[in-house]
Amino acid sequence: MTNPAFFAAVDLGATSGRVILGRLADDAFTLEPVHRFTTPAFQSAGPVPHWHWRAGRLRAEIATGLARAQARAGRLDGVGVDTWGVDYGRLDASGGLLEEPFNYRDDRTLGVPERFFADFPAERLYDLTGLQVMPINTIFQLVAQADDPAWRQVDRMLWLPDLFNYWLSGVQATELTIASTSGLLDVAQRDWSPALLQHLDQRHGLDLSGRLAPIVQPGAVLGPLDPAVAASRPPVVAVASHDTASAIVAIPTASSDFAYISSGTWSLVGLELPQPITSPASRQANFTNELGLDGTVRYLQNVMGLWVLNQALEDFERLGQPHQLGPLLEEASAVEPLACVLDMSDDRLRAPGQMVARLTEAARRSGQPVPDSPAAWIRAILDSLALAYRRSIRAAQALSGRPVEVVHVVGGGCQNQLLCQLTAEALGRPVVAGPAEGTALGNLLVQARATGHLSGDLFDLRRVAAASCAVTTYRPGQLDLPERRWDEAESRLG
Repeated sequence: MTNPAFFAAVDLGATSGRVILGRLADDAFTLEPVHRFTTPAFQSAGPVPHWHWRAGRLRAEIATGLARAQARAGRLDGVGVDTWGVDYGRLDASGGLLEEPFNYRDDRTLGVPERFFADFPAERLYDLTGLQVMPINTIFQLVAQADDPAWRQVDRMLWLPDLFNYWLSGVQATELTIASTSGLLDVAQRDWSPALLQHLDQRHGLDLSGRLAPIVQPGAVLGPLDPAVAASRPPVVAVASHDTASAIVAIPTASSDFAYISSGTWSLVGLELPQPITSPASRQANFTNELGLDGTVRYLQNVMGLWVLNQALEDFERLGQPHQLGPLLEEASAVEPLACVLDMSDDRLRAPGQMVARLTEAARRSGQPVPDSPAAWIRAILDSLALAYRRSIRAAQALSGRPVEVVHVVGGGCQNQLLCQLTAEALGRPVVAGPAEGTALGNLLVQARATGHLSGDLFDLRRVAAASCAVTTYRPGQLDLPERRWDEAESRLG
């Protein structure tokens, strides 16, 4: 047995975070969570409240987790951070944070894309960035904030994983995969777009020159960890720091002919490609081209994901009907399938609170029966997610010409057995579920290669991923849901 190496993955999701200790020995990782915490949003006070993240609190939680990881392992050989995309912090000349970062679910961006496209064609933006148009994209957040006088104090803006890396290492840099979520990156040139920066300056009065950090590749070693956090001072690695990019690194496959679903708060559904697709048909289908490890492109759509289910559970509790998810899924499996299906890409489901009321309104608008129990609502949500996955993967295949032999589900949603089986039925393809901690595992794999503990290409890393996790395979045909049932359900969505 080779001497083990130890790495700490800081993995922040939009509802919870974790620090996971990874032990690498004999080309396989074992993972041990050493610290878990929530990542709650809060609304600011004032006449117009806004949603923000408590970055300072998250910084403290990260430090606690890294200290626990070092205490558990005795030493650390690397540290890496991944988070969700699009959100950023603004720093003054002393490196201080000017305000708590805005939360992408804040409604300040409503209507902003339409305003932006009044003098910058949507076709040109897509040709440059390849990004799906969503109000949450950084470029629209920046336009919404362009009139803020505090810009005069801004010396640097850093996306959230870059911000935490800066606090850990003292180095200001923006990692490529997180930059590709911004709407500011030229997806072909893999650098900040001069045309977009010029437009923001001239038409919106927002001069970002000098305020954007240099872009580094995933796997760049930034510098040693602050000794106040861990005395062993391991290197801080800019991993594939968009959480989806890390999750896709850890897909346990030796094939290229797969689709993936990174299933968590959001469901990121798509294919891995060697080049972006920025055709008019791709833009009309609202596919995004985000960058991945080793020159790959994550060609995908953002589907609302388990956010909808979790918000519905919170609604049941507020309405005096608290339910544990496990028993509720058992009940949902016996509910009439595909009785009510809803559009899981509807932006009206993005905000927190009152989820069941918004789903009820959507069911009534589409002329479908409104579910009459928590179990029926859960079944409607899961049926709708499986149908959304079907639509996205079929569209991605048509636009790319890439065959799909199997669908890999990574992230927390891979543990939802009913959803995985419904996905297999909807797509008529085997679904391989796992690893649940795919994002953390991908984070660890990039650290290990960056520090010389692993070598090889992306598929070499995936062989290590396969040796590091257990998976469950779901095959179609286990439920009485032939393709015509899914076709009929899809027709109700228009």
